[in-house]
Amino acid sequence: MDPETTHPTPPAASEPAAAPEQPADINDQIAARMDKRRRLMEAGWPPYGGRFDRTHTAGEILDRFSELEGSTVRIAGRLRSIRRQGKVTFADLQDGGRRIQLFCRINTMGEQAYGLLDLLDIGDIVGVSGQVMRTRTGQESVEVQTLELLAKALRPLPEKWHGLKDVELRYRQRYVDLIVNPGVRDVFIARSKAVAAIRRFLTERGFLEVETPMLNPIPGGANARPFITHHNALDMDLYLRIAPELYLKRLLVGGFDKVFEIGKNFRNEGISTKHNPEYTAVEVYEAYADARDMMRLTEELFAYVAREVTGSTVITYQGNRIDLTPPWPRLSMIDAVARYAGVDFREIRSDEEARRAAAQKGLEVPKNATWGQVLAEMFEELVEPHLIQPVFIVDYPVEVSPLAKRKADDPRLTDRFEPYINGWEVANGFSELNDPVDQRERFLRQLEQRAAGDEEAHMMDEDFLRALEYGMPPAGGLGIGVDRLVMLLTDSPSIRDVILFPHMRPRDLV
Repeated sequence: MDPETTHPTPPAASEPAAAPEQPADINDQIAARMDKRRRLMEAGWPPYGGRFDRTHTAGEILDRFSELEGSTVRIAGRLRSIRRQGKVTFADLQDGGRRIQLFCRINTMGEQAYGLLDLLDIGDIVGVSGQVMRTRTGQESVEVQTLELLAKALRPLPEKWHGLKDVELRYRQRYVDLIVNPGVRDVFIARSKAVAAIRRFLTERGFLEVETPMLNPIPGGANARPFITHHNALDMDLYLRIAPELYLKRLLVGGFDKVFEIGKNFRNEGISTKHNPEYTAVEVYEAYADARDMMRLTEELFAYVAREVTGSTVITYQGNRIDLTPPWPRLSMIDAVARYAGVDFREIRSDEEARRAAAQKGLEVPKNATWGQVLAEMFEELVEPHLIQPVFIVDYPVEVSPLAKRKADDPRLTDRFEPYINGWEVANGFSELNDPVDQRERFLRQLEQRAAGDEEAHMMDEDFLRALEYGMPPAGGLGIGVDRLVMLLTDSPSIRDVILFPHMRPRDLV
């Protein structure tokens, strides 16, 4: 089940501007820190320590300060500021996204240990033992008794007030982004909560989590261009999977009635604010169900995950208030195009008429485009931007739905749906095609499209057809793009904001 059926534009236009170079004195700063590293080693203080036994985190001390005041604690983290005032030094230690002040006195630490502070820099990772206390100004602090250097930072962090603002540099150096931009950490904590909530929602409803191959001899389950690799021992080409759908359906044939998988898919396509070549999806299949069951599952899952992550089913995304509370409305693709584009495909009888209607709307479609292909293209170009509140678009043309069951009352259409939020397709589902004869005919038409130059059309998968010939029960299937869901829940404008290490054009290390 492909939760990303719309294909992005080539990556060139979507790349952020080039990152600025590091400050001119960066080499001087690194040299100064290297010199401190040398001096530490000469003094017998290892610049890279070993295991440190922590008793508390900064957050625990701050949250339980009244209880812990006066007790001795052991904490570790990164120095974010150092303020030397003669025989007293103040520093901020950052640990797990929280900061606590360190209060260092020569009388408490001893002259030799206190001298170590002169060789420390912002960004160094230290472990300290000390007493929880308040300073005379009332600041919650730890008065340091002993200090160990655990990792000497040889590169300086971005300037305090300017921070790491360049978007491209933030994505390339996520490790620095996480240090200096606290809100970034919150996004990925929310992502982890969302994935855990998806898993919990499905397992509580009796679905079995499974794993299927990432390396496929035949890429299938979506219209997409795959990545190709080669297995030396078998001397055969393999493909990074574009979707796990065909393997999960094989499990339905084998007798597993309710299965799901959360994992990576790979598309050798363009990059945009909504597309990354490597993305996370969850796919769900239920025997003896259909598209309507999957729509109910979808809206209930979105509402459940939103509550778990944000505490509400009403969210705000880029200024738009979006209500995820079920039930969501259903709107056929034909009705959506009629409503927003002013073209009624019920009155269009032939492929030629459809192509003329597209031309009248200023859309370019292939010369041999069919009625269904034009309908889908017109929907994508003229309707999608209007779909801000959650809505299920249903009844997709068969030409763009090679794995979905046809509608009994109109064989031009399939029993397929896609929910839209904020103008995005966020999932894809349908009543699964389980007729091996019809499926073979659809694969053959896909092969014709490949022969005509469509590199995203399906390949023939004889083993999958063999599985269907053993009999697959009627079933509903669903695929959800996890990254886009997290974008919505965290008000993130780009998919790169919710992927820890998004793919970027290579540049020289700075």
